[in-house]
Amino acid sequence: MKFADRITRLPNPYDPKDGDEARAALPDLAGPVSDLLAGAGGCSPFLKSLIQQEAAWLAGALDKPDTAFDALLGDLAQVAPDRLGPALRTAKRRVAVLLGLADLAGVWSLEEVTGRLTTFADLACDLALKAALGAEIRRGKLPGMTEADLDTGAGMVVFAMGKMGAHELNYSSDIDLICLFDETRFARDDFHEARASLVRATRKMAGMLNDRTADGYVFRTDLRLRPDSGVTPVCMAMAAAETYYESLGRTWERAAWIKARPCAGDIEAGKRFLTTLRPFVWRKHLDFAAIDDAHNMRLAIRAHKGLGGPLCIDGHDMKLGRGGIREIEFFTQTRQLIAGGRDADLRVRGTVEGLDRLARKGWVPEDAADTLTRHYRFHREVEHRVQMLRDTQTHDLPDTADEFDRLAAFMGRERDELRADLIARLTEVHELIEEFFAQDDVTGDAPDAQAVPDALDADVIARWPGYPALRSTRAVEIFNRLKPDILARLARTAEPNEALLAFDGFLSRLPAGVQVFSLFEANPQLIDLLVDIVGTAPVLAQYLARNADVFDAVIAGDFFADWPGCAALVAEVSDRLAREDDYERALDAARRWHKEWHFRVGVHHLRGLIDADRAGGQYADLAEAVIVAVWPRVIAQFGEKHGAPPGRGAAVIGMGSLGAGRLNARSDLDLIVIYDAGDADGSDGRRPLAARPYYARLTQAMITALSAPMAEGRLYEVDMRLRPSGNQGPVATNWPAFRNYQQDEAWTWEHLALTRARAIAGDESLAEDVETFRATLISETSAPGQVVSAVADMRARLADAKPPDGPWDPKLGPGRMLEIELIAQAGHLMAGRPARDVASGLEAGVAIGWLSDADGTALMQAHALCWKVQMVARLISDKPLAPDRIGEGGAAFLLRETKEESLQMLETRLGETCAAAARVIDACLSRSMSAR
Repeated sequence: MKFADRITRLPNPYDPKDGDEARAALPDLAGPVSDLLAGAGGCSPFLKSLIQQEAAWLAGALDKPDTAFDALLGDLAQVAPDRLGPALRTAKRRVAVLLGLADLAGVWSLEEVTGRLTTFADLACDLALKAALGAEIRRGKLPGMTEADLDTGAGMVVFAMGKMGAHELNYSSDIDLICLFDETRFARDDFHEARASLVRATRKMAGMLNDRTADGYVFRTDLRLRPDSGVTPVCMAMAAAETYYESLGRTWERAAWIKARPCAGDIEAGKRFLTTLRPFVWRKHLDFAAIDDAHNMRLAIRAHKGLGGPLCIDGHDMKLGRGGIREIEFFTQTRQLIAGGRDADLRVRGTVEGLDRLARKGWVPEDAADTLTRHYRFHREVEHRVQMLRDTQTHDLPDTADEFDRLAAFMGRERDELRADLIARLTEVHELIEEFFAQDDVTGDAPDAQAVPDALDADVIARWPGYPALRSTRAVEIFNRLKPDILARLARTAEPNEALLAFDGFLSRLPAGVQVFSLFEANPQLIDLLVDIVGTAPVLAQYLARNADVFDAVIAGDFFADWPGCAALVAEVSDRLAREDDYERALDAARRWHKEWHFRVGVHHLRGLIDADRAGGQYADLAEAVIVAVWPRVIAQFGEKHGAPPGRGAAVIGMGSLGAGRLNARSDLDLIVIYDAGDADGSDGRRPLAARPYYARLTQAMITALSAPMAEGRLYEVDMRLRPSGNQGPVATNWPAFRNYQQDEAWTWEHLALTRARAIAGDESLAEDVETFRATLISETSAPGQVVSAVADMRARLADAKPPDGPWDPKLGPGRMLEIELIAQAGHLMAGRPARDVASGLEAGVAIGWLSDADGTALMQAHALCWKVQMVARLISDKPLAPDRIGEGGAAFLLRETKEESLQMLETRLGETCAAAARVIDACLSRSMSAR
């Protein structure tokens, strides 16, 4: 479609005489295109001069503007380096006039205009850089490099920052660049010479773009966004830049790197650097502290530029002023910084695209995103019109009536109507964004930080200023705003000072406070949750103090959604690990993911959203998902040195509670590993291993991956003692040897343990074979006397080795969980049933006549009660359950879970129920032993 057919709007000539002179430069044009020239030239002295200067080229370009633009770039790329400067300036004039006219006429959208201008800037930077580098190489000043290295920038990369990085350059924009080089491309002894050469090339590149000659200029170029620009060279080594950002990088620099993009030189090296910098830009936790930083930047800009106070449209800065472009950009980038570390979909460069992603992900209301997008596009068009008038890098609206008339005509509008529209839009943007950022007057009356409710111990509160979390001025400021509300909520708990001491423990363990306090301030509902936790579950509160970022999960949108199931968890954690190339970072990612979900299960149980049975299943799903996701990464890491697993591979088998699919909040994992090397003697990697040591060391690597304490803590303690021959046997068992051992050598207690075995991860065919063998073995092991004897022996051993820890111990002791689970396993084994859960085992015992219906009911009731007590006990404390230690909140939780009215009544019920179960166990074992 021709240019004329795509015109949707036209400027009105402010000065008809200038407009007629612009029209006369292309006398063969008529109709709307001619009117466009008159309107543009009649408003903008700059466009008038370009129309006259480039009339011969413009006549053809206006016929097919898209083709003309592409041809312009194609021709420019073929220019010899010694003629590049003038060619770039000529191209810039033509780009400016074509884009200006297409913008004014609505032929190209805002995004097309800014995108094409950015594409031209990318090419200009790349050509100027390579011309400068080529000169250095030809002079022999860049050690180790030849002209063949120019395609990769001789190890140097130019990053487009700000609007250029986001393909959003404005009409008369300067360009912000950061220049780095990959120091690994040079020998150590050549480093200083290479850096000096690259610094010269950077300055020559900037000069070619920035210097104004008779032909004009290309782009004003700013290199000051680099790290510590006052003392560092204009081109830095990547390693030095990385060190700076890791140790000294500030929030505004994180925001700047959101839009960063390698635009010239070694693009692949630039992409690698962005990957390296990702943890600096995109924090692993929800980063609400960025809100205050962004707000402080807004206030600092206003103060520095004198832009505070009420809105005055005359001379208003459309970029930095109230309700302007920068406010919308800050709004968008701050929200991206908050959540982008957890959600990679938010890591986009463009402002409009960023608003769209934030709305789709629920971080910004859709109507707010639509409003800001609409105003952002309008603001940018106004910005372009102001700059087109005289090609000045300004963002200020006119401050005289005549110039406002000129701008209104340029936009095809009336002055008063345009002024009213601008005021309405700027006001709406400002008011909407002020709802998000803190109020401007942050120095007003602060809450009374010294007021302490009578119910709370003031001496405890008095020691808070000495805690690490309250050592920074900023942390204290935020906490003082929160403190009255926190104290009031603590005072309303059943045992205020008990809750206060628990909160004190949480606060004392926080290594830093700004991030957590900012999170609370932005999400007051988290304070309720924290008070609930510290008043009920001190161990959970201690865990939170060490891992306060897990609060992020509560506000992630779906924290209170239904449990997704094991398959969905596997997919999610696998995706999280796949984003990390480094093995240790992947393991830390697994730990972070696990903490969030583990915290969720605990909170759901604590809040009564799920009961003990569902919590046990969810903890087991979580453990299985971690194993399934981590196992392939362990194999891949191990295989880099030793090769792929020989034969079919291995299967990870869950035993005990994991195999049965029921864990508590503090469960360790009982695992065994079975491998099938087949006919393979060993692996074929760089350092091959025979099959047996290969799988032994692979298994040990898996144990380390799960249990080693790392920066993000540990996943689980792992117990391998249920493998054949216990601690004396190899940590990984050969499949044929496992079968032979279980059939010919295993003790009955090992067959009992096998009733709860379940393949968790590994080779599917081997897992199926293991399950088939397990089911067959159980169905064929039908020697009741031998089974009962083994159960009686194990019961006696347990009683001797692990005496119960008082009347509240739900696990150890006569008629408690371990004894009932032994009976259930015996039921499975004697009935030949491969099911794994306690209920099925007791039902099997009833079915074969070993237990009566009443016996089965008594044992099931005792186990169910003990399980509920165990789940609560393991969630709220790391010590044995005792009424005098669990506090009011813990007691209420325990009574709610067990549906009892008082702790005394619960203790009586627990004792009587377990005593009844113990009598059943005594009787069934005695009968069976007598029958022998």
